[in-house]
Amino acid sequence: MKHSRRMAGIKCVLFLVVLTFQWTFVRGNTEVSCVYMENCTLPCSYEGADVVIHWHQVSAGNLPVHSFFHNQDQPENSAQRFRGRASTFKDQISRGNASVLLTGVKVQDEGRYKCYTSTTNGNKESFINLKIDAPIHKVDFERVENGITCRSEGIYPKPELTWSTSPPSSLTFKNTTTVQQTEQQLYNISSYLILSGSDHDLNFSCAISTRRNRKSVTLLKMSSQDVLEHENTIPCRPSNIQLSNLIWRFNNKEVILNGTVTNYTVSEKWKQHVKKLSESGSLTLQDISADQEGTYTCEVSDAEETTISLRPLRTHKGFSGAIIKAILRWVIKAIVFAAAAGCFMLCKKMCRRRK
Repeated sequence: MKHSRRMAGIKCVLFLVVLTFQWTFVRGNTEVSCVYMENCTLPCSYEGADVVIHWHQVSAGNLPVHSFFHNQDQPENSAQRFRGRASTFKDQISRGNASVLLTGVKVQDEGRYKCYTSTTNGNKESFINLKIDAPIHKVDFERVENGITCRSEGIYPKPELTWSTSPPSSLTFKNTTTVQQTEQQLYNISSYLILSGSDHDLNFSCAISTRRNRKSVTLLKMSSQDVLEHENTIPCRPSNIQLSNLIWRFNNKEVILNGTVTNYTVSEKWKQHVKKLSESGSLTLQDISADQEGTYTCEVSDAEETTISLRPLRTHKGFSGAIIKAILRWVIKAIVFAAAAGCFMLCKKMCRRRK
């Protein structure tokens, strides 16, 4: 008797387990990657009618994200962090779309989410793993007195920074790299590379990378160039220049021109000095004086790589254009004066002979 009751109890439990399994469907994880502060869709679907939708961030303690029932969104059921940022696609609910839209996603939104739907066909749960990426937008690269700095800001997840040289070198360079995390949980990374006296023939590259993207900057050191003051052309080294953004700078900070080789803008201060920009990116300057003596950098960049050609420029120590012009004026005056004096003396002699 007891044995039959025990068997009946086991059958009842098995029946309930099977029924529950048939009634509630659990789907595996779906990976979704979204960009920091942009809109992001977490996918979910259902079959049946009279749908009830509940979204939760499981990794944050089952935090309520958004609910939909009675044929409308229920924002009051959302946690404060998601209120006003989460919504369903109302025009697609009737077609089985239970996805939720998150606006302005943040690092705190990263984690595991659960989509629960209940319809006339039964209940269903699906899980989504959301990853947030703040890609590398810009790498700042600057030559200082005895070293080079490389830095970038507002990155997620934690980036990696590496230094390299071309050609490859067996020299050992000391560098200090620091990584800081902001209140928004984004990362700022900075590295300082100390140069030695034996690296004159080396070009240095700094690369910063995350799982989303990678950006690198290469510094090409070029020999100094002596110029005359009337007109001179400064070359730019990179080869793929026509398809890239181009910036010419003076002394690392002051922008001379910005754009492409076919469409660029010259800063107001340099309009009188910039004569032309060639298809190869070479910059032709005119009316140069000692004020334009310094370091010129040609920065060429595309989606992943930036190349900086660094060229020190020195005005010629000989005669300047202004001095040459002044000398020519004095020579012409002297010739005119000598010719006038000669004519005067000739006329004077002729007058004496007539007498």
